[in-house]
Amino acid sequence: AWSPDGNVIAVGDKEDQVSFIDKRTHTLLGAPWSHKVEVNEISWNAAGNLFFLTTSNGTVEVFEYGAKPPYENLWSLTAHTQNCYCLEFDPRDRYFAVGSADALVSLWDLATFTCVRTIDRLDWPVRTLGFSADGQHLAAGSEDLFIVVADVSTGETVHEIATDAATNALAWHPTLPILAFGCDRAAPD
Repeated sequence: AWSPDGNVIAVGDKEDQVSFIDKRTHTLLGAPWSHKVEVNEISWNAAGNLFFLTTSNGTVEVFEYGAKPPYENLWSLTAHTQNCYCLEFDPRDRYFAVGSADALVSLWDLATFTCVRTIDRLDWPVRTLGFSADGQHLAAGSEDLFIVVADVSTGETVHEIATDAATNALAWHPTLPILAFGCDRAAPD
């Protein structure tokens, strides 16, 4: 994940360590930051002062971001009953969404760090999320043979996009209501 100012990149590895690399000097900012649980997705908030981790124990860990790790853990949000896989921030900086192995998407208020709603249309683990450019819609992909597009203000499904296989990645166009997605190769009949 890139920091909002583009000066630092955070890189996770299979040992559940996160390293921070200064783009300008090509050097590590301190030693790799180790975690006792599986770390799946990492990201900064838009202001760049908070750093988020999704974990295998169903939590989202929120840290104060400073010069070098380790960082102070501000909140440990019990987000889901199973592994949290993906994390996405809305472009208006109001919410963040978390996708989990429990097939739910939770939507969190960034100001209060409370869950405001869940989206429960999927049957398989949620692997990828994306907010539309205007922040009004949230797309979620999984091993289900469709992508759910929900209204952020209500959580209601407004559209389903049929797929031939599991969805591994999706991304909205930065200004238009166009969604791109990538799926596993469909199995032959």
